Amino acid sequence: MSSRVTIPLEDGSLKIHSLGEPGHFERPAGPLQSRRAFAAVHVVADPRAENTPASGASIDWDATMAFRRHLWSWGLAVADAMDTAQRGMGLDWPNTSELIVRSLREANAEGGDIACGANTDQLPDIPATIERIVDAYHEQIDLIEGNGGQPVVMASRHLAAVASGPEDYRQVYSEVLGQVSGKAIVHWLGDMFDPALAGYWGSRDLDEASDCFISVLEENAARIDGVKLSLLDRDREIDLRRRLPEGLRMYTGDDFDYPTTIRGDGDRHSDAFLGAFDLIAPAASAAIQALDNGEMEQFDKILAPTLPLSRHVFSHPTYYYKTGVVFMAYLSGHQDHFRMVNGLESARSIVHLSRQLTLADQAGLLPEPDLAAHRMRLVLELAGISQS
Repeated sequence: MSSRVTIPLEDGSLKIHSLGEPGHFERPAGPLQSRRAFAAVHVVADPRAENTPASGASIDWDATMAFRRHLWSWGLAVADAMDTAQRGMGLDWPNTSELIVRSLREANAEGGDIACGANTDQLPDIPATIERIVDAYHEQIDLIEGNGGQPVVMASRHLAAVASGPEDYRQVYSEVLGQVSGKAIVHWLGDMFDPALAGYWGSRDLDEASDCFISVLEENAARIDGVKLSLLDRDREIDLRRRLPEGLRMYTGDDFDYPTTIRGDGDRHSDAFLGAFDLIAPAASAAIQALDNGEMEQFDKILAPTLPLSRHVFSHPTYYYKTGVVFMAYLSGHQDHFRMVNGLESARSIVHLSRQLTLADQAGLLPEPDLAAHRMRLVLELAGISQS
């Protein structure tokens, strides 16, 4: 096979791109030590099923579980049933609950580190009472903990719709976290990832929202392992990291600046909880292995070329980053099709996907360049861009 591809550029012209050699990344000999590093992971759709906005979700469970094993083989933890898995964008609660059970069973068999998202998406799409929201959280947390998993308390659209101010958030999180048997991760997902979450923590002013967020953590610290911050705001993450109650981890969700937040500032650092790590798993593992060995320059060298790729995939509108995540898995040979739940493969343009190919190539993240080029040519031909 050839590694040459004719790709479209933003100005309407075409360019021949020849893929280079893949990077050399080695799997760790043992567990990663210096950071707890989650890859927020996607699901693989059944390509023969409808999987349209009108049909609901149909999952290829074998391929979905195989990708989780791939991540564990690199020493990464799996963050499952999160927004990367299309929660709120096509993955319904029946499929989510099955995903949680299957993934936790797989983690137990593989010895893999895992956490799973708990939300309120089994409720109807109508205003819910605070009591029903708390009960919905409890139902999902019970499922996760009952199957041996760590819960991630996700931001709830239902709570955002009904809360009248910070006190409603304090009440809900106090009641929810008070029933956790172990320690949960609390997730603040910004409205760039989900517009329905605008004003979360009781205010659209991020300083006021941050104060509420910190007060919730302080009041419930004994039940919290750490927090995942997904605001794409490095300075705010660093500020909140300094304000965390003693012993709580900051898990960076900053897909724009994760090398800085993970590296740290000499006093504090962030652990990782990133959809970007689904894209760059071998490089992410290699970088943290370098940290384990005290090789800061090597850490920077490994992650620097991955950042343009991540920033592109998570570019506006950010919530369509899931398309890039699945496209990367297709190009890399982890699944044999580019179809998605809810038909979300259509959410990015052919120019956007072509740019993703070149950035992934420049980062050395395409393990079989000829295969990636072949698959890219198929996608381009379907878009009317001749490869002859």
